Amino acid sequence: MLPYGSESSGPAFAIPHGIVLFIGGMCFIVFLAEGAALDWSAVFLAQERGIDTAYAGLGYAAFALTMTVGRLTGDRIVRHLGATRVIVFGGLTAAAGLFLATFAPNWEFALVGYALLGAGCSNIVPVLYTAVGKQTVMPESVAVPAITTLGYAGILAGPAVIGFIAHGSSLSFAFGLMAVLLVAVAIGGKVLKV
Repeated sequence: MLPYGSESSGPAFAIPHGIVLFIGGMCFIVFLAEGAALDWSAVFLAQERGIDTAYAGLGYAAFALTMTVGRLTGDRIVRHLGATRVIVFGGLTAAAGLFLATFAPNWEFALVGYALLGAGCSNIVPVLYTAVGKQTVMPESVAVPAITTLGYAGILAGPAVIGFIAHGSSLSFAFGLMAVLLVAVAIGGKVLKV
């Protein structure tokens, strides 16, 4: 923190470019998926799977539980699998979970899908933050806030984007599209080679 009246030597805002933009885009997608689980899973379970509204929050609970367990054990998981595999397997697991949550015929399978979504997403962003610290395209002090801004734009704008897509088609279509984007994150992990 700078003393009052001090001038910062870095820019107040920097547009990410190169690998930083690529990493930021991956963060955006993962946060978008988190926002989808947070704001739309209960609506989906109540409207599309007929679960009683009193229990519709179970989808997010399943997501949050596995996300929490994944984050708490993340260091061990990354050491065991390696950073690239965490992104690849995490993206594929999250995509499979969202596909299952969306297209499974009953709500019990949907809960398993949301749990897989949380498990898959749990360690992708921490690994991406580590990757942005290792890149040399932008100074770390500028790159980290840049990808943070992109990532949180996903969680803030995500629910509105999903609602807009669902309004024009269906919530199932919007979730299916989100699952495809998570597959793109898995492919991106292979390209990134962290």
